Amino acid sequence: MTVKLFRQELIGKEIIIVRAANQQLVGWQGRIIDETRNSLKVISNQGEAKMLLKNSLAFKIKGTEIIISGNQIFKRPEERLKG
Repeated sequence: MTVKLFRQELIGKEIIIVRAANQQLVGWQGRIIDETRNSLKVISNQGEAKMLLKNSLAFKIKGTEIIISGNQIFKRPEERLKG
């Protein structure tokens, strides 16, 4: 299930990359530790942190069937949460 607009906090969510401009990222997983207008900072279970550009990926929230395209959340977190 792809979500049009995700109005929940993303920080702390475990994610899996399902589509990315950089194919080496597909399947990579971790926990979101920061979010800006253009990017997500994610840390893996091994402690590896990556800054991911929202407009170049889609990810699935672990434990759900929700897939979020980065283009759909391409705004500041506080603007997205307000609606």
